[in-house]
Amino acid sequence: MDLQEARNNINSIDEQLTALFVKRMELSKEIATYKKENHMAVFDRTRERDVINHVCDLAGKEMESYIRVLYGTLFDVSRSYQRQLIGAASGLKDQIEASIQDTDKVFPQRAVVACQGVEGAYSQNACDKLFSLPNIMYFNSFSGVFQAVESGLCKYGILPIENSTAGSVNEVYDLMKKHNFYIVRSIKLRIDHNLLAKKGVKLSDIREIVSHQQALDQCSEFLKSLKGVKITVCENTAAAAKMVAESDRTDLAALSSKNCAELYSLSVLFNTVQNNDNNYTRFICISKSMEIYPGADKISMMFSIAHKPGTLYNVVSRFSSLGLNLTKLESRPMPGKDFEFLFYFDLNASIYDPKVTKLLGEFDDEFDQFTFLGSYAEMI
Repeated sequence: MDLQEARNNINSIDEQLTALFVKRMELSKEIATYKKENHMAVFDRTRERDVINHVCDLAGKEMESYIRVLYGTLFDVSRSYQRQLIGAASGLKDQIEASIQDTDKVFPQRAVVACQGVEGAYSQNACDKLFSLPNIMYFNSFSGVFQAVESGLCKYGILPIENSTAGSVNEVYDLMKKHNFYIVRSIKLRIDHNLLAKKGVKLSDIREIVSHQQALDQCSEFLKSLKGVKITVCENTAAAAKMVAESDRTDLAALSSKNCAELYSLSVLFNTVQNNDNNYTRFICISKSMEIYPGADKISMMFSIAHKPGTLYNVVSRFSSLGLNLTKLESRPMPGKDFEFLFYFDLNASIYDPKVTKLLGEFDDEFDQFTFLGSYAEMI
């Protein structure tokens, strides 16, 4: 058999498969009608397990793993079709549509905004780029920012979520599952770390350097080059600069911004000491209520899935089948549960696309722990 003959045979089989697939979906429609009339759930774990075992026996050992993938996809498609026919909905779609309708068409320029740290923090820089006239309230911790927004003390909050060099800010991800909030905008900010000290101090005088853990990670190569210098973690890069300015010591330095050097009257001993000159941190702007502004082209969500082979693949494949670009996948362990994880997803997608809102509604209906975190635009 030559190549063309083999392809012709595959084309013939594809026609048969397509006809059988359509027939199978028509039967799924009849089953959906029965389930609706008898108030039955769409998902039937026992039935799907029996089908998988049966087709694996038919396919044989060599094809077993492939037939599992095929039927896993078939089940996803069939369930989606049945949910659409039954009209199973969580209300998330209506909530999203209401938010689009009710949100102002222009992002606000004035607001009370929560930031972690003190004056000069990178969060403040991000805030100043997002808002023209922000009234900033500073908090000692990321948890304080979440609480200020959740309680209504502040309308918005600014939080760092990931860095191009040091990776995700795990503390923020861990706090996400503990608070109720929505992401309404994000921004990528170029981060330039500098070694700051009191005026007249030389590098050879320095015996201790203070900064936030993320900054220390981003400047690890520079720090390794220094001998006999103690490294101390503090809550914020701006707080580190303030600490140096207020200290009586002349052997103390901070990794912080040039803005903080000016703000706290410090000298720059070394410019741009981060490992990568192309160093960016992504900040999110959060709100207590869902706000979706025109131009929103990113969507964030988080949910837990069963700890079984193939479950994460089945979720990711559904993004792929709709042509959606998944840009972030983060997993964090769930406290008190062995080997169970909460997954955080970012994707490039329009919330105005019906197939996207339909998928979000399906996720909200399917997963016990699903949270839609928002649809928003990202500034660069």
